[in-house]
Order: sequence, then structure tokens, then C-alpha cells
Amino acid sequence: MHKHYTMHLAKGARPPRTPAEHCFLDQELGQRKDILTEDDVYCSCLAKTLCHVPVPVTVGFYAPFGCRLHMMLDKITALMQQEAAQREAEELQRVQWRPRQVSGWSLPRLLWYLVFLQPVITEVHLRRKNVKFLFIRFSAWQYAGTDKLWAGLVTTLCEGIRRQYGALPFSVYSVLGNKPATTSGFRQREWHCRRRVCLGLLALLAALGLGVGLLYLSVGARAPGHAGAGGNVLRVFGGAATTLSGSGLLMAVYSVGKHLFVSQRKKIERLVSREKFGSQLGFMCEVKKEVELLTDFLCFLEIYQRRRLRVVLEVTGLDTCHPERVVGVLNAINTLLSDSHAPFIFILVVDPSILAACLESAGSMKGTADNGYHFLNRTVTLPFSVPIMGRRTKLQFLQDAVQSRDDLLYREMTRKLRLPGQEATAGAEGAQLLAVQTQQEGAVAAQSRVDAEAARRIQEALFCLHDERDCLYEYVPDNVVSMRRIVNTVPITVRLLQQQQLQGAAPGPTPRQAVAWVVLANQWPCRLSWVLQCLEDRQQAGGAPEARARLWDVFCDVSPELHSMTKALQNVLDLDGDPELFERFLDTDFPFTVGEAQTLLRCTVNLDHSIRRRMGLIRAVSALKPPSPPKSPSHEPPQPSSGGNSTPRGHRAGQSTGHSPGQIRQAQPAPPNWTLGPKTRIMA
Repeated sequence: MHKHYTMHLAKGARPPRTPAEHCFLDQELGQRKDILTEDDVYCSCLAKTLCHVPVPVTVGFYAPFGCRLHMMLDKITALMQQEAAQREAEELQRVQWRPRQVSGWSLPRLLWYLVFLQPVITEVHLRRKNVKFLFIRFSAWQYAGTDKLWAGLVTTLCEGIRRQYGALPFSVYSVLGNKPATTSGFRQREWHCRRRVCLGLLALLAALGLGVGLLYLSVGARAPGHAGAGGNVLRVFGGAATTLSGSGLLMAVYSVGKHLFVSQRKKIERLVSREKFGSQLGFMCEVKKEVELLTDFLCFLEIYQRRRLRVVLEVTGLDTCHPERVVGVLNAINTLLSDSHAPFIFILVVDPSILAACLESAGSMKGTADNGYHFLNRTVTLPFSVPIMGRRTKLQFLQDAVQSRDDLLYREMTRKLRLPGQEATAGAEGAQLLAVQTQQEGAVAAQSRVDAEAARRIQEALFCLHDERDCLYEYVPDNVVSMRRIVNTVPITVRLLQQQQLQGAAPGPTPRQAVAWVVLANQWPCRLSWVLQCLEDRQQAGGAPEARARLWDVFCDVSPELHSMTKALQNVLDLDGDPELFERFLDTDFPFTVGEAQTLLRCTVNLDHSIRRRMGLIRAVSALKPPSPPKSPSHEPPQPSSGGNSTPRGHRAGQSTGHSPGQIRQAQPAPPNWTLGPKTRIMA
């Protein structure tokens, strides 16, 4: 599969299949087709990064709303599960320990560990590489009618984890479980006995046995011939011991049953449904406690199962909700991520331009999120702007749109079934299938070499960020969130550059140039988007500069026009860093050329494409100017407004707009004619 992947990307076309290979290859058709389009390359790079990125993390999946986003999310989910299965197999070969199960016949064992043992976070656990992803999708549109959209986010998260592992284990942990402890040094033992629980349970059982025994003796003491006073004493002590011990056990069973039938979802819904719940003291603290309990339970399961757990929550439809509710969801995400050990990966599938406008218009965010882009950058730690639809992706969408549903169902059926007449040719096809399997084994080795080279380039690029002999670290801001944004984006950019080289392109930028471009897009998104938009407009008009021209020289040529639009682009300009550093960056330290910028643009994922679209529309609208009469020269006296003296002025206006004086005079009573400027076209 991987060999076909690299070969197809290099040639840019699908290889023909012989009839003998059709049955075998169609079983892998879904995976192979998933890797032929441009979207598959982006999804593959993002999925590999999410498998290694430290948690908690919030991914800004920036793109306009559409069915394409859901298809990309499904591809990312499948690729992450595939990567997790591969790492599970590698970890099994390394340590020879199979992960413990949490359902079926393994449930009693899990309950025993929950009650009597406490987990310990050791070095062995921290070095584990195998991981399991729990995918939960939250559609904000389903909860758009409620006033507390954030409560739907929290309850969906709790309900998804409860459904994954069952209600009984979480209920037992809520009542009797203990938070995982940490150890110092190199301790290898991951569990130790909870002595208090064991001693308490033994004491209750002993008291219950003693009480039952005393009651039995009291019954014997009431027989004829025995003293009545002794029987009464035994009955009193036996009843007291039985009542106390039995009530303790019943309270434990009652608490577990209460948590079993009253889930976290119902608890939060009851709190929200109360009147004036927002004014209640400690309401959000109670919600935070429920989330922390959930986090501790996941940490317990990590040690029990001998694998790392990651909860991937995909948030969709947020840009269709009311601004106040959008703010509540983002605040809930920040609350969930406030714990540095929370195993959460949030994927915000939003249109950033709409979300920024919602934050700016929200009444509760006045003074806090006057610039929606700033607030969004403080929340998102891994930006991923979905690029425009590529050629192969568009062709694939068009092909699927042309085919009817019956054709698709027929194709799915023919992939799994073989006609009876094909059994006679099975012997001839066997040799060809063996050859295909040999090719796939070679493809696995080739893909391993590609991954090794990508890892080397990523390490080289990341080393440039903290190398004191390099000047690149001077342009990285003194902000932890911005640092994480840059570090998280570098692997995707480097992998995309490598994929371009595999497609047969000329040797592209170096890893140092790649990480420098990531810093440039992160620190000066407005200025970089402006110069890229101007280059695109010039290219469409047929006057693009040479590939050897420096990007800084192009910016100097178009900067006066940007200065005239500062009012329209005020919020976007606020995203840029120091202008002097921008000049030194492009003019001295990293003199990118136009050709390098065009190459790197196809690999840029941390630059919001909506900024460029907004600039293109502003440039197009600014080109629409009404024909205004020119001012009189300073050495000429002012012209009177009479009709006899208006001919020279109209003649000069005709020279500036290309119309005759008579046409100008005829157009004076009507409103001014709007004409299109000579250098700009309206971008579709």
C-alpha cells in the first residue's frame, strides 16, 4: 500500500489494474484511494502528529463548513487508529505484556483492582509507547437550542467515556477508587495494597460474623433451662454488631448503586436545571470536580491496561451557534484543559472568521475578546488550516457525485464477492497475487525509509529553534502558547515538503527554511498574507515577478497600498509582531524568494486562509472609484461653477477616465459612474 502511495504521488496518476489483480486489490481499494488525493496527505501528516503531540492540546481545524470536513475527520480517525495498532504491536514485541481487558470475564479482576489496590505512576508507565484513542464527536448544533451549550459538551464527554468502559467500573471508582499516586526514583511496582480498605472490610466482616454468632447464641439461650438475662445481653450485642456492620456494607452498596443509575450527565443536568444555579456558590467547582474524577479514572485505566489513553473530542457546528454560547464552549474547553495531566485532544472544526466575529460580538467578552483572533489564538495550540481543494480531490468528488447510489452499492458488493466463473482461473491468478504481495512487502520497507528520513528532518528543523548559534530563536515570541503552536506545526510542514519531493519536484527548501517559514506565518500573518495575495493578483494579471526576486522587495512595492487599508484590516494587523523584526527577518536573516514562497505556500497550514480571502475582496472593492474632477493647479485661479466655464474641467476629467467632455457633461445630473480600476480585478 505504501509503495503504491509514493509511486502514485510521483506520477500523479492511478496505475492500471489487470483483471487478475482486481479481486485482491479491491480489498485494499479503500485504503489506497484514501491516499491518492491531496486531502489524504494533509490528514496523514496531521494524524501522525496527533499520535505524538503532548496532551492536553486543542487543534484548530480551520475551514469553511461542508461535507468535506467530515470526510477528513473520518480519515484522520482511521489513520490514528491504524497508527495506534502499529504502536501496540511494537510495544508487545518490546515488553511481551499484553494489555488487560476491561470487559467480559476480565470485569471481576478490574473490580478487584478498583477496590483493593492503588495504582502508582512509575517510570515504566511513562515510557510506554502504545496508545489507545477514544473518539467522541460533539455536534454543537444539536444543543444550539439550550442556554448552556457548554453543559452539553461536558455531559457528552462524560457519557462517551462511561459508554466506552461501562457504568459499573466508573461507579465503583467514584465510591471506592483512589487517585493514582506518584513515586520517586526507579520503582517498578505499579500497584500496592490499600491497607485501610482491607482492614476496614475485614473489621466489618468480623463484626458482622460476631453479631450473627451472638444472635445465634441468644436464640440458644432462650431455650428452656437457660438463663434469660444472659440471652438478652447476647441478643443486644449481637443486634448492635450486626446492624452497624450491615449498615456500613449497605451504605457502600447504596453509593455504588446510586452512581450506577445517576450518571454524571444527570448530575450536571440537575445542577443546570435548578433556578439561579449560576449564582450558587461553588457550582463551577462541582463541575470541575466531576471532570477531575473522570481524569483520575482514565489515569487508573492507563496503568491497569498498560497503555496510554487519549480522548479525542471532535467539536463541530460551533460556528452556527449564538455568540454567547460559543463563548461558553470555549470557556468549558479551557476549564477541561486547565489540568496539565488531562488526556484530552480537542479538535475544533470551525470557520475562524465566523468564530472571531462571534467572540467580538459577545456581550460577556467585552474588554476580554475585543479581537476575536487574539482570544482564539490563546485557546488553540495547534492550528491546521485546511487548504483549498486540490485537483485530484476535486476530481474524486466530482466522480463520486456523478455516480448514483446504486452504482456505489454495486461496487461495494463486487469488492467482496467473486463470480462463480472466476473459480476456473484461480490457479493463474494465484501467481499474480503472490507477486502483488511481494510488491507490498517492498512497499512497507520503502515507507519505513521515508518515515525515518522525515523524522530526521523534523529533528533537524526543531533543533534550529533552540540552537543558540542560530538567530531563529530571536523571532520566536516569549509566549508558551505561541511556542507550542510553532513546535506543533513544524512536523506537518516538514512532512508536506517531503511529500512534494516524493512527487518528483525539485529539491525544495531545507528544514531550517521550513521552520523559519512557520515562524514567519505565526508572527506576521497579516503582512505575509498581503504579499502572497498581491503575488497571486499579479500572476493572474500576467505581471508576476521573477522567481529569483526577493519577497522583501515585493513587500516594499505593495506596502503603500497596505498602509492605505489599515482601518479595514485593523483587527488582522493586530496579529502581527514587531515590524522592524519583520524587515530584518526577510531582508537579512531569511531572504526568501518568490519561488521559495510559492513552494512553501503549498505546505503552509498555520496561516489562516480567510485572511487572504478578506484582503482579496478589500483590494477588489477599493478599485471601484468614482470619477472625481481634478483639483485646479495652484497657479490658476479657482474656476467658477457656471456652465460656460465647466468645459475645460470636464475635458480634464475626460482625459483621466477615457470619456469625452460631452459624455462627462451629460453624466453630471446623474449619480457618478463607478468604474473598475485598471490594475485590479474582482476575485471570484
